[in-house]
Amino acid sequence: MNKQNVYAYLEGNCRGRRRSITSQRLEQKLNLSGNEIRKQVNALRREGLPIASSGDGYFYAENAAEVYATIRSLKKMRRGLDAAIEGLEIALARFGESS
Repeated sequence: MNKQNVYAYLEGNCRGRRRSITSQRLEQKLNLSGNEIRKQVNALRREGLPIASSGDGYFYAENAAEVYATIRSLKKMRRGLDAAIEGLEIALARFGESS
């Protein structure tokens, strides 16, 4: 199944946050793994398609506010990843210290 199937399902069945679908349910509906769902959603977003998400799941955004809320959430996740990377870089540098 390709990203067009994910797109078609979300656009046709999950328009707006109020009709979001959990990753687990989407996996069942499309017979895909969670990893594959995330990969396909990422690809769709990279193409400029309004695939949004919230704590309730994925959905096809109906307005700019829904897209903006997803952008804020992704930026927050990015900050968390950056902090984890910085911590691991500190840990890595300690491996080079003499004991």
